[in-house]
Amino acid sequence: MIKGIHHYSMKCNTAEELAKVKEFYIDLLGFTIKREWPEGIMLDAGNAFIEIFTNKPGEKSLGAIRHIAFATDSVDEIADKVKAAGYEVFIEPNDIVIPSTPECHARMAFCFGPLGEQIEFFDEK
Repeated sequence: MIKGIHHYSMKCNTAEELAKVKEFYIDLLGFTIKREWPEGIMLDAGNAFIEIFTNKPGEKSLGAIRHIAFATDSVDEIADKVKAAGYEVFIEPNDIVIPSTPECHARMAFCFGPLGEQIEFFDEK
């Protein structure tokens, strides 16, 4: 069911930090932009993506790494399996459209892992 890691997500606090992140990952390490929106970017890391965006005013910071996303061909099946094992699915499977350039259509769900980490199950259409 799991096909691999789709992306991991990091948050920064300001537009200035986002600029530094772009400089490091794009200019220094050579990653390319997969998509971009006003509050962030998604970078192509070869076999996975890195999503980086800024906190909204008043939003609680969760640390540098926000969640890990696993690419899957059945978000619903894996979410059901996780719930059956006793883990909390705090965002039920749903279809989304990320208003980025280019636009992204996907199905996703989130659960908490055994250490309290946030895990996303993601199927990009």
